[in-house]
Amino acid sequence: MRLNRSILFLALFVFTLSCSTASAGEPPRVFALDPALLAAVKGRVAAGDVRLTPAVERLRDEADAALREGPFSVTLTGPVPPSGDRHDYMSVGPYWWPDPAKEDGLPYIRRDGQVNPQYHEHDTKPCRQMCDVVETLALAYYLTGHEPYAARAADLLQVWFWDAETRMNPHLEFGQAIPGRCTGRGIGLIDTCGFIKVGDAAGMLAGSESWTDKDQKALEDWFGKFLDWMLESRYGRDEAAAKNNHGTWYDAQVASYALFVGRDDVARRILREAAEKRIAPQIEPDGRQPHELARTKSFSYSVMNLQGMFTLAALGERAGVDLWNFKTTDGRSICRAVDWLATYADGTAEWKNEQIGGVEPKLLYPLLRRAALEYGEPGYEKRIGEIPHFDPAAERTELLWPAR
Repeated sequence: MRLNRSILFLALFVFTLSCSTASAGEPPRVFALDPALLAAVKGRVAAGDVRLTPAVERLRDEADAALREGPFSVTLTGPVPPSGDRHDYMSVGPYWWPDPAKEDGLPYIRRDGQVNPQYHEHDTKPCRQMCDVVETLALAYYLTGHEPYAARAADLLQVWFWDAETRMNPHLEFGQAIPGRCTGRGIGLIDTCGFIKVGDAAGMLAGSESWTDKDQKALEDWFGKFLDWMLESRYGRDEAAAKNNHGTWYDAQVASYALFVGRDDVARRILREAAEKRIAPQIEPDGRQPHELARTKSFSYSVMNLQGMFTLAALGERAGVDLWNFKTTDGRSICRAVDWLATYADGTAEWKNEQIGGVEPKLLYPLLRRAALEYGEPGYEKRIGEIPHFDPAAERTELLWPAR
């Protein structure tokens, strides 16, 4: 179980500091990530721990490439939103296509799991790119102290969130529109789950000369307004009522942004409710996730939803809410869901549900590593070694969630 986890990480942190010529410093202000574990990894990197070398080298390569990425902005892509305001985020539903029986194709019809190329012509792609690039740069800065990484991350955040000419307005009124049916939906909120990375990136940028108190306040102000919209708007309320991965990731976003802007009461309420509202109804006693298994990409969505529950559990650690060990009387729990999916790690068990593109066992790797750390069960780590044609040594997870 997790009883000795904090003691173990504290011991690791102290040990790496004693071995390092450069102090890892105070743990960063992060929420979905583990601050003590990140600080310990920083100490290990400074001490030249060769076990982390492949992952650090890949991170440096990715960060060097990221210096040339962007800028990203809702004002630079795609058609003008229905509002006429370029600062409004706009996307279309990925699985909606023109109706071939209609001359104008309207209204669009749904083909679950089949992505319409139009999906990539709006703001979804640059939004995801911005989140990924900023996380890469912030982590690389935190672990190496290379200032140009922080400077570029700060520039990209300013462009997306608060620069007067390029900023995104803090709402998603036009997220995942369906031509001929609607100009936006609550489902569109799934587009911004990458923003969870942004709050943690800001924590890793703290202390950089490129990330000022003014920058921090500007970002917190934006997220405070976005949080209000998520809680109060019709689309926010729609997504809060979702029964599948959309509801899970809605809660993860709300809890993350609430912690980031200092509204801990909101975060604790969402996280306390998540046990009975998300985990209990979405995970069967044997670990299956029926809402996700009904999809045409059932394996991918099962992994995605469980990643959201892992995020909720991590946020719960920051807010004093234990979701890792929540269990219903009939056995529904995060751990049970991991166990069910873990049987497919070695690629030999038959996946009996529809999965367009086939099952990719390597998608289980981050979940198995996190489960190994959280539950102290060596079997999860053993499962990682059984994933076919996969070497985790250089993966980002080795820096965010390294093996014990």
